[in-house]
Amino acid sequence: MTHELPQDEDLAALLNREMWAKIMSQPANKERPRKAATLILLDQSGPQVRVLMGKRHDRHTFMPSVFVFPGGGVELSDRQMVVAGALDPVTEAKVMACLDRPSAGTARALALAAIRETFEETGLALGVDDYGAPDDPPPGAWSGFAALGLYPNLEDMHFIARAVTPPRMKRRFDTFFFTADASGIAAKIDGIVDGDSELVELVWVTITEARSLPMPLITTVIFRELEARLEKGMSRFLPIPVYRTGRQGWFRSEA
Repeated sequence: MTHELPQDEDLAALLNREMWAKIMSQPANKERPRKAATLILLDQSGPQVRVLMGKRHDRHTFMPSVFVFPGGGVELSDRQMVVAGALDPVTEAKVMACLDRPSAGTARALALAAIRETFEETGLALGVDDYGAPDDPPPGAWSGFAALGLYPNLEDMHFIARAVTPPRMKRRFDTFFFTADASGIAAKIDGIVDGDSELVELVWVTITEARSLPMPLITTVIFRELEARLEKGMSRFLPIPVYRTGRQGWFRSEA
């Protein structure tokens, strides 16, 4: 479903209008949201910023046939992987300010999860090859990443938003949205995206083009937040929008 939003739309009110009745009709779910991270890759080399989005398979039971940013849940390996460059101190502080239990290790793991999930879903590796291959990387996706002779690099990542899936939803995530410039892509593995993969298509689209793509409503909301940050120069010091729910529905706060 596409969502054409007026520029002055109250985004929390939009979420309530479109989703709250459906959420409240679901049975109670006491599952705690899982920490997750998303990476929004920006190609700023041309006259208009382009954003990478992937189309989910139509056979997915969760959000089929819509365009999303690469991302997923934090794994233990994300706490173990070595990096070439740490998060910018301002970015790290902003992430920690959004954590219920502030931790530099968790902030680092979230950023690494965003890079790993992007690598797994798109074959794009955000990192540097200055130091050769990392020694003894964690098993799984990070081993494949290291085999390319790369260290992940967190230095240029920006943190732009947080959104917590409401109670009663079958799958709950506490998602941290990061951005990074496409110039940081150091390698690409072909054949990751095809008709049988989690993402069946990748597109680089301008902000205007993205508005016509079918996206989950929360993705549309985060896109609007991205637009606002781009207009303000993507400063790391900008407040971080946080979307979560209370008894009366969705609300937007800032951190």
